[in-house]
Amino acid sequence: MKRQKRHFVICVRNHEAEDLEPRKVYRVLPDARAAKDGLIRVIDESGEDYLYPADYFVPLELPREAERALSPALR
Repeated sequence: MKRQKRHFVICVRNHEAEDLEPRKVYRVLPDARAAKDGLIRVIDESGEDYLYPADYFVPLELPREAERALSPALR
């Protein structure tokens, strides 16, 4: 079975979304329906996943070691 790649983004703005911190890395959960509407599903500061405008984030390509290091902290 193919390992599902984890995806991470960095927050670049948080207009009217005070539960997001600019310059912080967030884990993305796949949501094709949301993506069609220009939204992205991330795990925010509350520890829950919510939809936010995709333009609040920039995608990150991380080495496997960095993904492993971030994953426990972002669960």
